This record gives sequence, structure tokens and C-alpha cells, in this order.
Amino acid sequence: MTVIDTLIRNATLIDGTGAPPFVGDVAVVDGRIHGIGSFPEQDARNVIDARGKILSPGFIDVHTHDDLALLKQPAMLPKISQGVTTVIVGNCGISAAGVRLRGEPPDPMNLLGEAADFKYPSFSAYVAAIEAVRPAVNVAALVGHTALRANHMQQFDRPATTHELEAMREDLKAALEQGALGLSTGLAYRNALQAPTTEVDFLAAILQDVGGIYVSHIRSEDDEIIEAIDEAIDIGRHAGVPVIISHLKCAGRGNWGRSEAIIGRIDNARQQHPVGCDCYPYAASSTTIDPRIVDEGFRIQITWSTPHPEMAGKNLKDIAALWNLSQVDAARRLEPGGAIYHEMDEADVSRILAYPHTMIGSDGLPNDPRPHPRLWGTFPRVLGHYSRDQGLFPLEEAVRKMTGLPAERFGLRDRGRLEVGACADLVLFDAGDIRDRATFDQPTLPPQGIEAVWVNGVLSYIQGQSTEARSGQFIRR
Repeated sequence: MTVIDTLIRNATLIDGTGAPPFVGDVAVVDGRIHGIGSFPEQDARNVIDARGKILSPGFIDVHTHDDLALLKQPAMLPKISQGVTTVIVGNCGISAAGVRLRGEPPDPMNLLGEAADFKYPSFSAYVAAIEAVRPAVNVAALVGHTALRANHMQQFDRPATTHELEAMREDLKAALEQGALGLSTGLAYRNALQAPTTEVDFLAAILQDVGGIYVSHIRSEDDEIIEAIDEAIDIGRHAGVPVIISHLKCAGRGNWGRSEAIIGRIDNARQQHPVGCDCYPYAASSTTIDPRIVDEGFRIQITWSTPHPEMAGKNLKDIAALWNLSQVDAARRLEPGGAIYHEMDEADVSRILAYPHTMIGSDGLPNDPRPHPRLWGTFPRVLGHYSRDQGLFPLEEAVRKMTGLPAERFGLRDRGRLEVGACADLVLFDAGDIRDRATFDQPTLPPQGIEAVWVNGVLSYIQGQSTEARSGQFIRR
């Protein structure tokens, strides 16, 4: 008779497909789900009575910037404490894998770390480092377009030359052969803004042969968002690969209320091509300080500044008044740095979250000294505030958005569902108690209501504490 490693009894099971919950037992053997049903007489090395609690697949954070945090803080407490068992890195055109810097990391690669942290000249070197450290969560990776540019260009305010493009494509091809999921872009950022659509088309053309995906922080999230969405979809259509639009939002007061039209645009495109998106559950974004997007119509909170670290946590408006400068000039003086932009409307956030093709991605910045609360609160906030308290969607739909849907979109085999043979990435939580605690004033408070987390069958988090077990794996495409 097979010896069961872990038997979780009497749990309310939400399987990640969107199907209604049901009560049952889950048996785990050798890191995989061995059985789902009723095992009242079965012995196991570890037995947990989960009566009254929800057991679901571990959550998949589809949009992270954990590339270097996984290696520097492999316990990954901001994620494992939320029930996240898998992270996807390399988003927004920035990645740490296969990067060969010639100096300081260009904006926004400096969100990930300092120049000395970028020490993985090939994708395989990064994979080897992840596997040696073995973080607490699983990892899958995209290749960043801006990172490719940094390998072969010294000036970014222009299109790449034919020679540079060919060299970038060789880097991308090598990474795809070594297991990368696909290509990401961050075309809104200054160091990719001058890359024409044809530059991305040239790179994306090799994705189809390996079953890759195109993920984009689109060129505009404000006034020209429709055109930017069309560009992303066209790139994916020309390449013959699925498209994911990152952290979909309507930025700037003048664009509030446009979410309905934006979703309609995506729905129309979906009739001919696979398109999806991700979203975080907050009406504020966070990225590098960029004077181009400073708007006195909304609050901007500084998270870090290299020349003025003492300004972290202060509002740009107050800093500008202190220095007797405009907010734009104050932002220039603070560069390089990071900021939180309170630029969205809650109604748009809710509408995008509720869209059936929206996945959940935190977009958290673990290198920020004073991060946006999404780093610690995203997944419990969706489950507690939006699903339970606001009734935006049923609990099983919330779970689908963070498990089965992303596993399907990104081709993460044997992840994201409760089914026999699947990897035993599991989270046990209290549906009545789960909630985020991180705020803009106290952004690193862990959530409540997460009872236990297993990664590849290993208990990694229980009752608010890490077990210090690190059983994450690198997931190759």
C-alpha cells in the first residue's frame, strides 16, 4: 500500500477550474496529488483536519519583479505568506536572466537591483542559480526586451540597428531553448519607448516555433491606451502567439471610465486571437520616478530616491513645496528613484478585475525600501475585499483567476488545479477571515487567514510562520 505523505481531510475544495466547491480529502505522495475523495481509514505521515477551511491550488503570481529577490531573499515571505506558490519573472521588458550590463542598470531595470546583482550572463546561468538556491516558491521566466537592448545597445533613444536586432534575437532564441516562457516588453518606459513596433515584431517572430507567449506593459496606459492595446495585439497576431496585456488599467483622471471600452476592444480581438490580461487590486500604480507622467491631479508618493533617500515615504507635492519647485522639477531632482502614483479610479479597477479573462498579478517591487502594499497584500485582497466583502465574483472565480487560468495561459503543466497527478502546490485558507493588512502607510504587514501552504508537497508556511523549507522548482516552458 502506498504510504501517504500528507492527508488533508474534510476540506472545502476549490479546484481552480471555476467549478463549485465540494468537501473532500486530498492525499499527497512524493510532491504530487495522489488522490481526491474520502479516505477516512487511511493513515498518513501527516494528517490535517481542514474542516471549515478552503483548500485550493497554490496561487500563481503572473506579474512579478522577483527576479533577483528570489536569489537574495529565497524565503520569499511576501509571496508565500499570501499563498503564492509560483511566480513569473521577467515582466515589463526587464529581466535578470541573460543580462550583460556595461555600467549601471538602465531605467527601469534598476527596479530589480544594482549593477552588481546582475551576474547571470545567460539564461541557463540564472536557472542554475535558482536551482542552487532553491527558493520557497516555483519560478518561471520571461525574457525582457529592454534587457536584450541593454546587452547590445549603449544608447536607447533610438531604434535598434539591424546588427543589434540580430544579436538580440540570438539571445532570445538561446533563452527560449533553455526554457524561457516568451518575450516581455515595457514600451512605455523611456529606454524602450523609441523601439518601433517592427523591432518587437522581429523578435517576436521566433516565439511561435517554441510555443512562446508575448507579454506587454503596453506603450500607453493613459490617453493612447486603445492604440497601445491594438499594437500589442497586432504584435501577437503577426507572431502567431498568445498576448497578455500586463497590469491593465486606465491611468490619469481624464481616462477614468474607459475600462468598458478597453474590455470591449479586447473582447473583439479575442474573436480572432488569444488575448488576456492581468490586474492588481489597487487604484494606485508603482514604478520608477518619471517626470513625463507627473500629474498634479493625483497624489504621488516617493518610495525611493538614490540622491535623496530621506524623501522615501513623502508626497511629491510636499517635497516640491519644501524645495520651492514644481512637482516635475522635484521629480527630476529625485531621479533615479521610485514612486507610487494614485492615478486610477476604483470603478475601473473593479471592472477589469471582474473581466473573466483577467488574471491576478501583484506587480510588487521587492527591492523598494518602502514598497506598494500590493507586494504583501494582492491575493488576500482579491479573496477578502473583492470576492467576499464586495461580492464582485464568487470565491471559486477568484481562485480560478489566480490558479487554473494562469496555468493554462502560461502553459504551466501540472499546476493550477486540484487533480490527481498534479503538483501538490496547495494553500489552505479561512474564507471568512482572509484579508490583506498591508497599507500605503504600513506596506509590509503580512495578510491574515492563510492557514498553510505547501510547495511541491512540502509544508512551507503555517499559522503565520515560514517553516524554512524551500522546495521551489524552476519551471521550464
